[in-house]
Amino acid sequence: MDEHKRGEGGDFSKKYHLKRLVYYEVYQDIKSAIAREKQIKAGSRSQKIALINTLNPRWLDLGSEFEQ
Repeated sequence: MDEHKRGEGGDFSKKYHLKRLVYYEVYQDIKSAIAREKQIKAGSRSQKIALINTLNPRWLDLGSEFEQ
């Protein structure tokens, strides 16, 4: 998270100046996590926004939950 905030994250994060984590899900196994990520990515932008609004309607930065 710190790398993203400093603009040192992945190419996508750098290109779009992503600084806040507004949604995430936790899974016990990688296969389930990858399947869910594909499902979310296949959705429309409006579906993704609705998903975020369901759990984080104020679009707060959830990245602080991962700070050490």
